[in-house]
Amino acid sequence: MMDRIRDWSGFGPTTHGMGGHGHDHGDGGHGHTHGVIDPTIATTTRGIWAIKWSFVVLAITAALQLVVVFLSGSVALLADTIHNVGDAVTAIPLWIAFMLVRRKPSKTFTYGLGRVEDLAGIVIVLIILFSAIVAGYEAIDRLINPRPIAFLGWVAIAGLIGFLGNEAVAVFRIRVGREINSAALIADGYHARTDGFTSLAVVLGAIGVWLGFPLADPIIGLFITVAIFAIVWQSSKAVLTRMLDGVEPGIIDEIHHAAEHVSGIGRVESVQARWIGHRLHADVAVSVPETATTKDVLGVTEALKQELFAHLPALAEANVRLESSASSTAKRAEASHVHHHAPEPFKVACDLAAGTLEIVDTAAGERMRLTIDRHAGDLTATVIIDRPNGPETLRLESVADNHHRLESTAAPAEPHEFQARLILAAKGREQVLRFKMVEPEGHHH
Repeated sequence: MMDRIRDWSGFGPTTHGMGGHGHDHGDGGHGHTHGVIDPTIATTTRGIWAIKWSFVVLAITAALQLVVVFLSGSVALLADTIHNVGDAVTAIPLWIAFMLVRRKPSKTFTYGLGRVEDLAGIVIVLIILFSAIVAGYEAIDRLINPRPIAFLGWVAIAGLIGFLGNEAVAVFRIRVGREINSAALIADGYHARTDGFTSLAVVLGAIGVWLGFPLADPIIGLFITVAIFAIVWQSSKAVLTRMLDGVEPGIIDEIHHAAEHVSGIGRVESVQARWIGHRLHADVAVSVPETATTKDVLGVTEALKQELFAHLPALAEANVRLESSASSTAKRAEASHVHHHAPEPFKVACDLAAGTLEIVDTAAGERMRLTIDRHAGDLTATVIIDRPNGPETLRLESVADNHHRLESTAAPAEPHEFQARLILAAKGREQVLRFKMVEPEGHHH
């Protein structure tokens, strides 16, 4: 029973089973931005449904608070009401975009009308900015020219309504976020929970006034106004970035990572991506070995597109271009294959061998590689990775009869963050070295 209560209230596990490749690409990098709808939410019917009902609950909450604002004259409650309105209207640009994006592309608007969402986001940010200025002006005016507040009991009740409304939205968003494996929606849920505590500050202001400290109300109003200005700053950066064809750096990293799952790619030469509304468009140029046939190239192109769509749920279109090997030879001479998301290597040092164990990107895909500086004769190496569903065994074999480089014949499974054992054996002796690999910050699966 307690587990069910914890899960319902948002304190249980953050996700359930993942589909596809087992990647959680709604990863925690998503923040709460007004006027911008996160694509991992907008691309699912269930996510849109969650946004719609969150809007309804917060709109009702703000409407009830607004009545008390007019009756009491509390600037703290006014600021909190504006805050809740800002949360509610986050859904508006999504619906505007959804209505217009249904129109087919034309000769004038060849990509459709998805950009309307960005324009609506600018309007929302300007509205919130104006509201924050009004709330700040009222709070400062009350500090200079104090006025009595009426209906203190109702002000406290309105603050509690704000808390309960935000808490209801928080629980709702977190539960639906888990259902659709959207870390962005879960993050929005916890943000709504934080907003609920902001509403409780109104209650503290009312208590302060009741205890004989009339400036408590405008002081709380200023505190909430600062929070609204923070929302304006965060949201304006997100909206303007998208309007200027900017994307989150993690998206580019994810495109590179998707390419690492495709054997036959010599190098990712360039990556471009941009948002059109809440849909992502990507343009990727790759090179392949000179010995690749036309059939090989077509297979690589199709495989890369499949990986891109699997790694990026919001991807609407992927254009994969082939760049000739001749034009990329100089680039390959300057840099070898780089594993964009490889964990830190493990330094091997024991009686049987010394060297470096790492995950590398090869022409055949990702591989576990042991580069040996010294070793005993007839050395064999095996990596056993501890996985939740059972151990994963990777036998390392010499590459082109080079006994100083041992590689696995298969790619290590995702995620590349695990506890493992390196088992070295030679001349009847065996040594087991335990190690841990951790993915770079910002790329956890």
